[in-house]
Amino acid sequence: MMSYPEKYEQVLPALESKCSEFTYLQYETFTPEALWDYCLKKAWKKKKIEDMRLHEMVSDIMDLTASDFVAYHQVEAFKTANFFTEDSMEDLQQLLRPARQKPRGI
Repeated sequence: MMSYPEKYEQVLPALESKCSEFTYLQYETFTPEALWDYCLKKAWKKKKIEDMRLHEMVSDIMDLTASDFVAYHQVEAFKTANFFTEDSMEDLQQLLRPARQKPRGI
């Protein structure tokens, strides 16, 4: 049974190839490490990585779309965003504070 670093080394050419494809499509911030992390946390979330075969892993990597990857990261950013910082609280209070109505007919 191979460890995660060994599995990573085996699929690294596929990860690099996918990054090259995304770069060609003008998504230039993708890295092999980020794609690997996505696969571990999202694509293979319910699979035992140790038991996966090389061809399964490479197939999943090559089937990955930029929109899947970007959508995943947007959701993760919303999950980790701290909406209760001092600046955010001021914005929230502005949104929730009822606007004062001007008296009519004066």
